[in-house]
This record gives sequence, structure tokens and C-alpha cells, in this order.
Amino acid sequence: MKNFKAPRKALTGLDAETVAGLIVASADIALVLDRRGVIRDQAIPNPELLDQLGGDWIGKSLIDTVTEDSRPKVELLLADRAAGEVRARQVNHPLPDGRTVPIVYALSPLDEEGRCLAQGRDLRAVAALQQRLIEAEQSLERDYTKLRLAETRYRLLLQSIGDAVVTIDAATQKVTEVNPAAARLFGEDAKRLAGRSFDEFFSAQTGRLVGDWLTGLRTSGRAEPLRVRPPGAKGDFRLNGTLFRHENASHALLRLEPLGEMPASSGFALGPGALAEVASRLPDAIVVTTTDGRIITTNRAFLDLVQLATDEQARNETLERWLGRPGVDLGVLVANLKQHGSVRLFATTMRGEYGAITDVEISAVAINESAEACLGFSIRNVDRRRPSEARPGRELPRSVEQLTELVGRVSLKELVRETTDVIERLCIEAALELTRDNRASAAEMLGLSRQSLYVKLRRYGLGDLDGHD
Repeated sequence: MKNFKAPRKALTGLDAETVAGLIVASADIALVLDRRGVIRDQAIPNPELLDQLGGDWIGKSLIDTVTEDSRPKVELLLADRAAGEVRARQVNHPLPDGRTVPIVYALSPLDEEGRCLAQGRDLRAVAALQQRLIEAEQSLERDYTKLRLAETRYRLLLQSIGDAVVTIDAATQKVTEVNPAAARLFGEDAKRLAGRSFDEFFSAQTGRLVGDWLTGLRTSGRAEPLRVRPPGAKGDFRLNGTLFRHENASHALLRLEPLGEMPASSGFALGPGALAEVASRLPDAIVVTTTDGRIITTNRAFLDLVQLATDEQARNETLERWLGRPGVDLGVLVANLKQHGSVRLFATTMRGEYGAITDVEISAVAINESAEACLGFSIRNVDRRRPSEARPGRELPRSVEQLTELVGRVSLKELVRETTDVIERLCIEAALELTRDNRASAAEMLGLSRQSLYVKLRRYGLGDLDGHD
């Protein structure tokens, strides 16, 4: 962070009205608090937000304007102010319709009497961006689902049909795909048939007829059925063909109508308790909640992820207690589940009971057909996808792509602060290496006073300060 070099000289002469205008222009909500946290003045430039929050808060304590789960955060804000620290924290203000407005506040002292300025930033725009991203992903997923469904129907049709079906490249007349019935007809494995010329499956005389027939099909786009007899077959077959294009190439779908029926394939069914047993043993976390996000049941992987010992500790608790940004992520997930029925690959974080933070991807589904509606969440730990660091402590902890993925989950101020701290530490380490740990030379190289360099060394825990100077 870089502050004004001479604020008294640059900003001298500003009256209270001008300062108030600057504060209003730089914040969505500005509150003047006394040392007890009571609101003495307020400014909310957005009329819509002002109406939603209920108008005048003057005379109320800030802790009385937030939701129950945000009260400890307000106490931490006031404690940070008393300790002389400026740290932003997110709280949720309740609305009459049951929704909440997420606001991130930072307190700045105003005078020696303990008054401070609380500047808040509305996070609803972040939630709106996440909503648009989810809708775009849902649209892509619907398209992918249609393609997968069409491919599944095609595969199922090929597997179950009794006629032999062969797909070939019309230009080369080489086989690209065969169904099980065709593999049985020609007496070879389907993988061994792929890549061979289709006329090789017949005798020399019949093969020439088939080759000419395929050439006519490719030229005119249609051909009359051809009567053929594959080697080893007990009777004749009728060969039909349909021409189609795929990926700028012509292909032909050939069907051989056999004289007899093909044997049916056998099926396989799982036992009734197999699915529940698989879910309980999956390494991905599984959790089932009510429609408002209260946990009904979980598997062992979820308890490990949030650092709990038993399922009873999680039951009836809201998933928001451990999920991402409170007041934002669960609301986005539930809203999309109600609208679309399912969500895939929602990137967020999970917080453990003892402070562990894990990057995760969530897929979820809403179940509305049963007597009691519920939501199911599959949570996958993606921490292992981070690239390994060849030189610990000497490279940026996140790539540009990883930093951009945190937008919406971490404030811009926190992202900039973290990146600035890492770059500052790397520069100090490089200067100390170049000067062979000569603090005076390193400070001169960095354009810092020796005292400022020592402050930063203590801040980052670099070097043995007790043994120098």
C-alpha cells in the first residue's frame, strides 16, 4: 500500500463537507461510530439500498443491524479498531423478506475520543457476477448434456439392435466403427475390424461388387440395396447404406439385415444397498441438506474436510458454517438449484473447524420428487491441482489464472495486499542475496532507510535480527 507523501500539504484546506463528499463517493455505506460502536451518523448514496436496509440507523448499535452470525465479526471489527489495526470484515444485514445484504466494512479512526469511520462495500455485485457465471456454465452444460444424451442413445441403439451396423469413411471405404452384431457376423473383435477396408470382409468377387456399390453411394448419395453373403454366413444379407457428413468428411452408415435373429445380450444389476455404500465410502465429500441448507446427513469424507469427529456434530447445522463466503456462496447455489435443478463445478472454499481452508469444486442437485424435498452436494478437494513449487518461498504462490479464480471469493483489497506482500518479500530476499546479507547495502539498493528495512525483516521473519546491529 502506498500512502500520500505529504497529506497535510496536499489535502490542507478541505472542509468537512468536501471530506464527507469524498467518503460518500468512495463507499457504498459510510457510518460514523463512537467508541461503543453506536452509529452517530450515516451516508448511503444508493436510494435502493437505503430503502432495503430500512432507512435511518442513527442511534442504533452497529451490532444490532446485522444478522446473528455476523455479530462476532462486528465485535472483531471494534476490537481491531481498539488495537489500532485496520482489517476488512464481511457482515450481513437482514432484509424484511428474509434475504441478506453482504457488506464488507473497514474501520478507520477519526479522533482521540474513539470515534471511527466504517466504510462498507456492497458485495451483491459479486454475487450477481457469480450468478451470471453459473447461468453461462448451466447453458454450456445443457448443450453438453444434449450431446452426451444423443451419443448415449446412439451407443445404446448400436448395442441393442439385432442388425449388423458398420460405419465407414466414404472416401477410403475403411471401417471406423462396428456394433456387436456386426462383430459376431464377421467373426472378429470390433477393435480388430476398425481401420480395415470394408470390402475385405467378403470374397474377392463380392468385394468388388461392394466396392463399386460404395463408390456409387458416395457419388450419388444413395444406392439400391445390395444382396451379399459374408464368408461363413448361412444365407444372404441385404446391404443398405446412408451417407452423412461429420467434421468436413463424408461417412456412410451401412446396415446388413440378417436372415436370423441375433442373440440377446445379458444384463447386470446392483444390489439395493450398493449405491448407499458407495456414497459413504467415496473420497469426495457427500452431504444432503434441507432446502434451506441445514445438514441432514454426510459421509466420512465431508467430516474429514470440515474437521469434525462425528455425523451428529454436523447434523442440523447450516452448510454455510463451513462453505465459502457466508451469505454469498450458499445463496447462489440454492438459487440455481431452485431454478435449474442442478449445478456443476462451482468453485469455492471449505473452512475446517480448526482453521483449515481447502479449495473445492461443488456439484449439487435438488430432489423434489420425494415427500421431503432435499439438496445433495458432492464436494471435491482440488488443492492437489495446484502446481508444485520448485523453490519454496521464492515464487508467487498463485498464478494469474489462480488469482483470477479467487475473484468473488476474496476481496480485491486482500488479493492486492497478498500479491504486494509476496513481491516485497521477494525483492528484500534478492537484495540480501546480492549484498551477501549486508543490511545497509540492501537498504540502499531498495531505496529504504535501515530502520524501515529492519521493520520489514521483522514483519516477514527474514534473517536473524538479534545477531545483527
